[in-house]
Amino acid sequence: MAVLRRLTRRKRSVTERTVLAGEAAAHAAQTDPAARADQAARIGSAEAEAGVQARRRGLHLRDRGGRAERPAPRTPGDAPPATGDPRAAAFFDCDNTLLQGAAVFYLGLGLYKRQFFTHRDVARFVWQQAWFRLHGTEDPAHMADAQDTALGIVEGKRVEDLEVICEEIFEEVMADKVWPGTRALVQMHLEAGQRAWLVTAAPVEAARIIARRLGMTGALGTVAETVDGVYTGRLVGEPLHGPAKAAAVRALARREGLELERCAAYSDSSNDIPMLSLVGYPYVINPDNALRRHARAEGWRVRDFRTGRKAARVGIPAAAGLGAAAGGTAAALALYRRRR
Repeated sequence: MAVLRRLTRRKRSVTERTVLAGEAAAHAAQTDPAARADQAARIGSAEAEAGVQARRRGLHLRDRGGRAERPAPRTPGDAPPATGDPRAAAFFDCDNTLLQGAAVFYLGLGLYKRQFFTHRDVARFVWQQAWFRLHGTEDPAHMADAQDTALGIVEGKRVEDLEVICEEIFEEVMADKVWPGTRALVQMHLEAGQRAWLVTAAPVEAARIIARRLGMTGALGTVAETVDGVYTGRLVGEPLHGPAKAAAVRALARREGLELERCAAYSDSSNDIPMLSLVGYPYVINPDNALRRHARAEGWRVRDFRTGRKAARVGIPAAAGLGAAAGGTAAALALYRRRR
Protein backbone atom coordinates (compact mmCIF):
# COMPACT_ATOMS: atom_id res chain seq x y z
CA MET A 1 0.00 0.00 0.00
CA ALA A 2 3.00 2.32 0.34
CA VAL A 3 3.14 2.77 -3.44
CA LEU A 4 -0.59 3.47 -3.54
CA ARG A 5 -0.22 6.09 -0.81
CA ARG A 6 2.51 7.88 -2.74
CA LEU A 7 0.36 7.94 -5.86
CA THR A 8 -2.43 9.79 -4.05
CA ARG A 9 -0.15 12.73 -3.34
CA ARG A 10 0.11 13.97 -6.90
CA LYS A 11 -2.42 15.07 -9.48
CA ARG A 12 -3.86 12.26 -11.55
CA SER A 13 -6.33 12.08 -14.41
CA VAL A 14 -9.86 10.79 -13.89
CA THR A 15 -9.00 7.52 -15.62
CA GLU A 16 -5.86 7.04 -13.54
CA ARG A 17 -7.77 7.70 -10.30
CA THR A 18 -10.41 5.18 -11.36
CA VAL A 19 -7.84 2.48 -12.05
CA LEU A 20 -5.99 3.34 -8.83
CA ALA A 21 -9.21 3.05 -6.81
CA GLY A 22 -9.90 -0.35 -8.38
CA GLU A 23 -6.40 -1.66 -7.74
CA ALA A 24 -6.47 -0.38 -4.15
CA ALA A 25 -9.81 -2.10 -3.53
CA ALA A 26 -8.56 -5.39 -5.00
CA HIS A 27 -5.38 -5.17 -2.94
CA ALA A 28 -7.36 -4.51 0.25
CA ALA A 29 -9.68 -7.43 -0.54
CA GLN A 30 -6.78 -9.80 -1.02
CA THR A 31 -5.02 -8.73 2.17
CA ASP A 32 -8.07 -9.14 4.41
CA PRO A 33 -7.07 -12.13 6.62
CA ALA A 34 -10.63 -13.31 7.22
CA ALA A 35 -11.43 -13.27 3.50
CA ARG A 36 -8.25 -15.12 2.60
CA ALA A 37 -8.88 -17.94 5.08
CA ASP A 38 -12.47 -18.35 3.93
CA GLN A 39 -11.49 -18.16 0.29
CA ALA A 40 -8.78 -20.82 0.58
CA ALA A 41 -11.31 -23.30 1.90
CA ARG A 42 -13.85 -22.45 -0.80
CA ILE A 43 -11.34 -22.64 -3.64
CA GLY A 44 -10.21 -26.09 -2.55
CA SER A 45 -13.78 -27.34 -2.44
CA ALA A 46 -14.69 -25.65 -5.74
CA GLU A 47 -11.68 -27.06 -7.57
CA ALA A 48 -12.43 -30.57 -6.35
CA GLU A 49 -16.01 -30.26 -7.58
CA ALA A 50 -14.80 -28.79 -10.87
CA GLY A 51 -12.63 -31.84 -11.44
CA VAL A 52 -15.62 -34.13 -10.97
CA GLN A 53 -17.77 -32.05 -13.31
CA ALA A 54 -15.01 -31.91 -15.92
CA ARG A 55 -14.54 -35.67 -15.92
CA ARG A 56 -18.27 -36.17 -16.28
CA ARG A 57 -18.30 -33.96 -19.35
CA GLY A 58 -15.23 -35.66 -20.84
CA LEU A 59 -13.08 -32.55 -20.29
CA HIS A 60 -9.63 -32.54 -18.67
CA LEU A 61 -8.03 -30.06 -16.29
CA ARG A 62 -4.33 -29.89 -16.99
CA ASP A 63 -3.46 -29.24 -13.33
CA ARG A 64 -4.82 -27.45 -10.26
CA GLY A 65 -3.67 -24.11 -11.60
CA GLY A 66 -4.50 -24.89 -15.24
CA ARG A 67 -7.34 -23.53 -17.29
CA ALA A 68 -10.36 -25.67 -18.00
CA GLU A 69 -11.57 -25.85 -21.57
CA ARG A 70 -13.19 -22.50 -22.36
CA PRO A 71 -16.98 -22.73 -22.78
CA ALA A 72 -18.72 -21.51 -25.90
CA PRO A 73 -20.09 -17.95 -25.78
CA ARG A 74 -23.47 -17.76 -24.06
CA THR A 75 -26.57 -15.72 -24.62
CA PRO A 76 -28.76 -14.41 -21.76
CA GLY A 77 -31.26 -17.22 -22.23
CA ASP A 78 -28.72 -20.05 -21.98
CA ALA A 79 -28.68 -22.45 -19.03
CA PRO A 80 -26.40 -21.43 -16.13
CA PRO A 81 -22.92 -22.96 -15.89
CA ALA A 82 -22.18 -26.00 -13.75
CA THR A 83 -21.67 -25.58 -10.03
CA GLY A 84 -18.24 -25.85 -8.45
CA ASP A 85 -16.51 -23.77 -11.13
CA PRO A 86 -13.24 -22.49 -9.56
CA ARG A 87 -12.99 -19.66 -12.09
CA ALA A 88 -16.45 -18.26 -11.44
CA ALA A 89 -17.60 -15.81 -8.77
CA ALA A 90 -20.50 -13.48 -8.02
CA PHE A 91 -20.23 -9.73 -7.42
CA PHE A 92 -22.99 -7.98 -5.46
CA ASP A 93 -23.59 -4.25 -5.27
CA CYS A 94 -24.66 -3.16 -1.79
CA ASP A 95 -27.00 -0.15 -1.78
CA ASN A 96 -30.58 -1.07 -2.76
CA THR A 97 -29.32 -4.40 -4.13
CA LEU A 98 -28.28 -6.22 -0.97
CA LEU A 99 -29.21 -3.54 1.54
CA GLN A 100 -32.39 -1.47 1.68
CA GLY A 101 -31.02 2.06 1.37
CA ALA A 102 -27.40 3.22 1.35
CA ALA A 103 -24.74 1.83 3.69
CA VAL A 104 -22.82 5.09 3.90
CA PHE A 105 -25.89 6.93 5.21
CA TYR A 106 -26.57 4.29 7.86
CA LEU A 107 -22.91 4.61 8.81
CA GLY A 108 -23.34 8.37 9.04
CA LEU A 109 -26.32 8.08 11.36
CA GLY A 110 -24.45 5.61 13.55
CA LEU A 111 -21.51 7.98 13.80
CA TYR A 112 -23.87 10.79 14.73
CA LYS A 113 -25.07 8.79 17.72
CA ARG A 114 -21.44 8.65 18.79
CA GLN A 115 -21.12 12.44 18.44
CA PHE A 116 -19.00 12.43 15.30
CA PHE A 117 -21.53 14.73 13.55
CA THR A 118 -23.55 17.85 14.25
CA HIS A 119 -27.36 18.08 14.14
CA ARG A 120 -27.03 19.83 10.79
CA ASP A 121 -24.96 16.97 9.37
CA VAL A 122 -27.47 14.34 10.42
CA ALA A 123 -30.40 16.32 8.99
CA ARG A 124 -28.57 16.34 5.66
CA PHE A 125 -27.94 12.59 5.89
CA VAL A 126 -31.61 11.91 6.59
CA TRP A 127 -32.68 14.00 3.58
CA GLN A 128 -30.17 12.29 1.30
CA GLN A 129 -31.25 8.84 2.47
CA ALA A 130 -34.92 9.71 1.93
CA TRP A 131 -34.08 10.97 -1.57
CA PHE A 132 -32.22 7.76 -2.36
CA ARG A 133 -35.05 5.53 -1.12
CA LEU A 134 -37.62 7.58 -3.07
CA HIS A 135 -35.75 7.78 -6.38
CA GLY A 136 -33.92 4.45 -6.17
CA THR A 137 -30.65 5.85 -7.48
CA GLU A 138 -27.67 7.77 -6.16
CA ASP A 139 -27.30 11.53 -6.51
CA PRO A 140 -23.62 12.29 -7.35
CA ALA A 141 -23.75 15.53 -5.34
CA HIS A 142 -25.03 13.66 -2.29
CA MET A 143 -22.28 11.05 -2.64
CA ALA A 144 -19.58 13.72 -2.92
CA ASP A 145 -20.98 15.49 0.13
CA ALA A 146 -21.02 12.27 2.15
CA GLN A 147 -17.46 11.50 1.05
CA ASP A 148 -16.12 14.90 2.08
CA THR A 149 -17.87 14.72 5.44
CA ALA A 150 -16.64 11.20 6.11
CA LEU A 151 -13.03 11.97 5.21
CA GLY A 152 -13.11 15.02 7.45
CA ILE A 153 -14.33 13.15 10.51
CA VAL A 154 -12.04 10.13 10.21
CA GLU A 155 -8.86 12.14 9.70
CA GLY A 156 -6.56 11.38 12.60
CA LYS A 157 -8.70 8.45 13.80
CA ARG A 158 -7.36 4.92 14.09
CA VAL A 159 -8.55 2.24 11.65
CA GLU A 160 -9.16 -0.32 14.39
CA ASP A 161 -11.45 2.12 16.23
CA LEU A 162 -13.58 2.68 13.14
CA GLU A 163 -13.82 -1.07 12.56
CA VAL A 164 -15.27 -1.56 16.04
CA ILE A 165 -17.82 1.20 15.42
CA CYS A 166 -18.80 -0.29 12.06
CA GLU A 167 -19.48 -3.64 13.75
CA GLU A 168 -21.78 -1.91 16.24
CA ILE A 169 -23.60 0.04 13.52
CA PHE A 170 -24.22 -3.10 11.49
CA GLU A 171 -25.93 -4.71 14.48
CA GLU A 172 -27.90 -1.58 15.37
CA VAL A 173 -29.13 -0.58 11.90
CA MET A 174 -28.00 -2.58 8.89
CA ALA A 175 -28.74 -6.15 9.96
CA ASP A 176 -32.48 -5.57 9.59
CA LYS A 177 -32.09 -3.78 6.24
CA VAL A 178 -30.80 -6.72 4.20
CA TRP A 179 -33.08 -7.82 1.35
CA PRO A 180 -33.93 -11.47 2.16
CA GLY A 181 -34.22 -12.36 -1.52
CA THR A 182 -30.75 -11.07 -2.39
CA ARG A 183 -29.31 -12.69 0.70
CA ALA A 184 -30.73 -16.01 -0.48
CA LEU A 185 -29.03 -15.52 -3.85
CA VAL A 186 -25.71 -14.88 -2.11
CA GLN A 187 -26.14 -18.09 -0.14
CA MET A 188 -26.89 -20.12 -3.26
CA HIS A 189 -23.63 -18.95 -4.87
CA LEU A 190 -21.71 -19.90 -1.74
CA GLU A 191 -23.36 -23.30 -1.45
CA ALA A 192 -22.53 -23.93 -5.09
CA GLY A 193 -18.84 -23.53 -4.23
CA GLN A 194 -18.37 -20.09 -5.75
CA ARG A 195 -16.94 -16.97 -4.18
CA ALA A 196 -19.32 -14.08 -3.47
CA TRP A 197 -17.90 -10.58 -3.24
CA LEU A 198 -19.55 -7.36 -2.05
CA VAL A 199 -18.72 -4.36 -4.27
CA THR A 200 -19.62 -0.96 -2.84
CA ALA A 201 -18.69 2.70 -2.64
CA ALA A 202 -18.90 2.43 1.16
CA PRO A 203 -15.60 2.47 3.10
CA VAL A 204 -13.81 -0.84 2.83
CA GLU A 205 -13.85 -1.23 6.63
CA ALA A 206 -17.67 -1.14 6.66
CA ALA A 207 -17.87 -3.25 3.48
CA ARG A 208 -15.77 -6.03 5.04
CA ILE A 209 -18.04 -6.20 8.06
CA ILE A 210 -21.22 -6.38 5.96
CA ALA A 211 -19.66 -9.11 3.81
CA ARG A 212 -18.40 -11.08 6.80
CA ARG A 213 -21.73 -10.92 8.63
CA LEU A 214 -23.49 -12.25 5.52
CA GLY A 215 -20.97 -15.05 5.11
CA MET A 216 -19.56 -13.63 1.87
CA THR A 217 -16.01 -14.22 0.69
CA GLY A 218 -14.93 -10.60 1.07
CA ALA A 219 -15.51 -7.04 -0.06
CA LEU A 220 -14.33 -4.43 -2.52
CA GLY A 221 -14.87 -0.95 -1.09
CA THR A 222 -13.55 2.61 -1.12
CA VAL A 223 -10.03 2.74 0.33
CA ALA A 224 -8.98 5.69 2.49
CA GLU A 225 -5.28 6.42 2.87
CA THR A 226 -3.72 5.45 6.19
CA VAL A 227 -0.29 5.90 7.73
CA ASP A 228 0.64 3.66 10.67
CA GLY A 229 -2.99 2.69 11.13
CA VAL A 230 -4.27 6.29 11.21
CA TYR A 231 -6.44 7.93 8.53
CA THR A 232 -4.88 10.87 6.68
CA GLY A 233 -8.17 12.29 5.37
CA ARG A 234 -7.39 11.39 1.75
CA LEU A 235 -8.67 8.67 -0.56
CA VAL A 236 -6.59 6.24 -2.58
CA GLY A 237 -7.80 7.15 -6.05
CA GLU A 238 -11.52 7.94 -5.83
CA PRO A 239 -14.73 6.43 -4.38
CA LEU A 240 -15.49 2.95 -5.68
CA HIS A 241 -18.42 4.05 -7.80
CA GLY A 242 -19.43 3.50 -11.43
CA PRO A 243 -16.37 2.76 -13.58
CA ALA A 244 -14.20 2.34 -10.47
CA LYS A 245 -16.29 -0.70 -9.46
CA ALA A 246 -15.64 -2.26 -12.85
CA ALA A 247 -11.93 -1.52 -12.45
CA ALA A 248 -11.95 -3.21 -9.03
CA VAL A 249 -13.76 -6.31 -10.31
CA ARG A 250 -11.38 -6.56 -13.26
CA ALA A 251 -8.34 -6.18 -10.96
CA LEU A 252 -9.63 -8.80 -8.51
CA ALA A 253 -10.44 -11.23 -11.32
CA ARG A 254 -6.90 -10.88 -12.64
CA ARG A 255 -5.39 -11.47 -9.19
CA GLU A 256 -7.72 -14.38 -8.35
CA GLY A 257 -7.59 -16.15 -11.71
CA LEU A 258 -11.31 -15.65 -12.39
CA GLU A 259 -12.81 -15.68 -15.88
CA LEU A 260 -15.33 -12.88 -16.03
CA GLU A 261 -17.45 -14.57 -18.71
CA ARG A 262 -18.12 -17.29 -16.11
CA CYS A 263 -19.00 -14.78 -13.39
CA ALA A 264 -22.26 -13.14 -12.29
CA ALA A 265 -22.90 -9.59 -11.08
CA TYR A 266 -25.91 -7.98 -9.42
CA SER A 267 -26.89 -4.32 -9.14
CA ASP A 268 -29.82 -1.92 -8.95
CA SER A 269 -28.22 1.13 -10.54
CA SER A 270 -27.41 2.29 -14.05
CA ASN A 271 -24.16 3.57 -12.55
CA ASP A 272 -23.09 -0.08 -12.38
CA ILE A 273 -23.61 -0.87 -16.06
CA PRO A 274 -19.80 -0.96 -16.50
CA MET A 275 -19.55 -3.70 -13.86
CA LEU A 276 -22.57 -5.63 -15.13
CA SER A 277 -21.23 -5.50 -18.68
CA LEU A 278 -17.98 -7.18 -17.63
CA VAL A 279 -19.53 -10.52 -16.68
CA GLY A 280 -21.20 -13.35 -18.54
CA TYR A 281 -24.20 -13.34 -16.19
CA PRO A 282 -25.48 -9.84 -15.37
CA TYR A 283 -28.50 -9.71 -13.05
CA VAL A 284 -30.57 -6.65 -12.24
CA ILE A 285 -32.09 -6.32 -8.76
CA ASN A 286 -34.56 -3.55 -7.77
CA PRO A 287 -33.49 -1.47 -10.79
CA ASP A 288 -33.73 2.26 -11.33
CA ASN A 289 -35.55 3.28 -14.50
CA ALA A 290 -32.41 3.73 -16.59
CA LEU A 291 -31.06 0.30 -15.68
CA ARG A 292 -34.45 -1.33 -16.27
CA ARG A 293 -34.49 0.10 -19.82
CA HIS A 294 -30.91 -0.99 -20.43
CA ALA A 295 -31.60 -4.48 -19.09
CA ARG A 296 -34.64 -4.82 -21.35
CA ALA A 297 -32.56 -3.80 -24.38
CA GLU A 298 -29.73 -6.22 -23.48
CA GLY A 299 -31.96 -9.13 -22.43
CA TRP A 300 -30.60 -9.14 -18.87
CA ARG A 301 -32.61 -10.87 -16.17
CA VAL A 302 -34.46 -8.54 -13.78
CA ARG A 303 -35.86 -9.18 -10.31
CA ASP A 304 -37.61 -6.63 -8.11
CA PHE A 305 -37.90 -7.41 -4.39
CA ARG A 306 -39.46 -4.06 -3.52
CA THR A 307 -43.03 -4.91 -4.50
CA GLY A 308 -42.95 -8.65 -5.13
CA ARG A 309 -43.74 -8.11 -8.81
CA LYS A 310 -41.69 -9.82 -11.48
CA ALA A 311 -40.15 -7.32 -13.89
CA ALA A 312 -38.94 -10.07 -16.20
CA ARG A 313 -38.60 -13.83 -16.13
CA VAL A 314 -35.44 -14.55 -14.18
CA GLY A 315 -33.35 -17.68 -14.29
CA ILE A 316 -31.68 -18.61 -11.03
CA PRO A 317 -28.16 -17.09 -11.10
CA ALA A 318 -25.05 -18.58 -12.54
CA ALA A 319 -23.97 -20.45 -9.43
CA ALA A 320 -27.14 -22.21 -8.47
CA GLY A 321 -28.13 -24.38 -11.45
CA LEU A 322 -31.62 -24.83 -10.01
CA GLY A 323 -33.77 -23.73 -12.96
CA ALA A 324 -36.15 -20.79 -13.15
CA ALA A 325 -38.27 -19.38 -10.33
CA ALA A 326 -41.08 -16.89 -9.94
CA GLY A 327 -40.06 -13.36 -8.95
CA GLY A 328 -40.27 -11.90 -5.48
CA THR A 329 -38.60 -12.31 -2.13
CA ALA A 330 -40.73 -15.28 -1.05
CA ALA A 331 -39.69 -17.29 -4.10
CA ALA A 332 -35.99 -16.70 -3.55
CA LEU A 333 -36.29 -17.63 0.11
CA ALA A 334 -38.30 -20.74 -0.70
CA LEU A 335 -35.63 -21.95 -3.11
CA TYR A 336 -32.93 -21.42 -0.48
CA ARG A 337 -34.93 -23.25 2.20
CA ARG A 338 -35.57 -26.14 -0.18
CA ARG A 339 -31.81 -26.54 -0.65
CA ARG A 340 -31.37 -26.55 3.13
